[in-house]
Amino acid sequence: MKDIDVNNRRIGVNFESGSNAHVRVWAPFAQKVELLLSKEAAKVTLKQADYGYWVAETDRLGAGDNYKILLDNETERPDPASLFQPEGVHGCSAAINPREFKWTDAAWQNHPLGDYVFYELHTGTFTPEGSFKAIVGKLDYLADLGITAIEIMPVGQFPGTRNWGYDGVCPFAVQNSYGGPYGLADLVDACHARGIAVVLDVVYNHMGPEGNYFNDFGPYFTEKYNTPWGNAINYDDAWCDGVRSYFIENALMWFRDFHIDALRLDAVHAIKDFSPKHILKEIKEYADQLMEVTGRTHYLITELDLNDPKFIEPLQRQGYGMDAQWIDEFHHALRVTAGGEKSGYYADFSGINHLAKAYTDAYVYDGIYSPHRQKNFGAKTSNPGHQFVVFSQNHDQVGNRMLGERTSQLHSFEMQKLLAAAVIVSPYLPMLFMGEEWGETNPFQYFISHTDKDLIEAVRAGRKKEFEAFHNEGETPDPQAEVTFQRSKLQWDLQEQSHHKQLLNYYKALIGLRKEHPVLQRSGRAQLSADVDADKNVLLIHRWHHDQHILCVMNFSGEIAHVGLPAEYSWRMLFASADARWCGNLDMLHPALTVTNAAVPAQSIIIYHNDHV
Repeated sequence: MKDIDVNNRRIGVNFESGSNAHVRVWAPFAQKVELLLSKEAAKVTLKQADYGYWVAETDRLGAGDNYKILLDNETERPDPASLFQPEGVHGCSAAINPREFKWTDAAWQNHPLGDYVFYELHTGTFTPEGSFKAIVGKLDYLADLGITAIEIMPVGQFPGTRNWGYDGVCPFAVQNSYGGPYGLADLVDACHARGIAVVLDVVYNHMGPEGNYFNDFGPYFTEKYNTPWGNAINYDDAWCDGVRSYFIENALMWFRDFHIDALRLDAVHAIKDFSPKHILKEIKEYADQLMEVTGRTHYLITELDLNDPKFIEPLQRQGYGMDAQWIDEFHHALRVTAGGEKSGYYADFSGINHLAKAYTDAYVYDGIYSPHRQKNFGAKTSNPGHQFVVFSQNHDQVGNRMLGERTSQLHSFEMQKLLAAAVIVSPYLPMLFMGEEWGETNPFQYFISHTDKDLIEAVRAGRKKEFEAFHNEGETPDPQAEVTFQRSKLQWDLQEQSHHKQLLNYYKALIGLRKEHPVLQRSGRAQLSADVDADKNVLLIHRWHHDQHILCVMNFSGEIAHVGLPAEYSWRMLFASADARWCGNLDMLHPALTVTNAAVPAQSIIIYHNDHV
């Protein structure tokens, strides 16, 4: 049975009223559960309650005090629902009262989802300091760039101080080396003061290996299903109610207590749940209840590799109610069109024809045969554009390369500008990966700081095996080495240098155009058509709203392309990536001239509008 109150967290240590701590631990197989108080070197015995819970109310544990959970007189563990692990994943938990957070965002209203321009960042490498406080110092820069939502990679406590965040083992605890829960709350408050929403990446499909003590408390995992990380989280097997409540409480906590605007749920295709009500649907139902109480708007965004629209269909249409999803297929088609490799999953993508399909249909594989998967895959979707997030790079697509090369190391300067425009002029929600806007040259590599020697060697061996066919490109970077982490940090001084500065100004102008133009600011997929000249590697994207029209002519080839424009409209040049302002060789001295034919420079985009605008 679930006992969830959207107004208050009900698991772990909480201070609901007065000064007493309310303790609630789920340990259905334990015979005895106690609270170990570090300050007094004393114990508080919990009473057994229904459905595997143990409870206590005490005035001996205050906010800021350290504690652990003692199971059956012998097993000391951190609290699975701890909000802070000041000593790391193996140490004591600290009692935190979110009511102590200092908020100034009472007037904040979340943006409509269609207005989101995402900026994905990793806290540890975004700034030299690698902290929430240091991100605050960059918010004015992000606002000036045109970003309306930062997306923070996972901050649940992980081993050590260096990690992408997907090895977290304390989903409620905010990483101590980043600034802990108070630091995150201050960052969110500062974002809202600048009109920036905050999206937090959370992991509900697996737990990391080091510091994973969940099995000591109860059946958090099931042997019914396997995932790439081992046994699946128990969402539908015996005792699953306690597990489901745990993750529902987690989502509610981020929204309610940390004022997070949206959650990005990692790899939901790896969530195994055949319950009559899928866990995602239940999370959505509780999120809706919370929004009714608070009047604030929150979104749920999934990473999904199934091309199944039921995940983003609303609850009233028997969907799971997720508000949007990442769409990797747009990225894959775009990269192949730009001349990228066609190995692995890229082999499924033909290039410019599939890119055109991604613009018009969202899913490339929407029920057609996938050679890579060796089966028919996906289903058609009619969902609007604002339910899809697209990008030309992200942490996965960069960091899961052997050397972690960014687009700036793989493509020409002109192609970088074209890739950015292809994303930003789409009817979908655009996302940038930190540093791409100035052509960051440092890689983003996979890094860890585990303390278990056997685990470290296993991770090293796994990375080497994954890339054993690529040894001619060099040695696989050591994920445990601090230098791997340090070389992944952004170089903020680059944005003041030559082409980097002009690329940054280009991104600002392009994002501004998307926000301001009445066609580009809309997410209607029905008001879009795509025409392909495969021989020239040219794509024309025609978008419109009422009698206002935009034509985006993209030339992915290495030669100038001569393209006839649709004759039923009078076209004038609005924007060109090869403009001299952005280090190109195109002179836009006469943008007011009406044209019927376009000479599009190699690896560039020209955007035209009709005379009505």
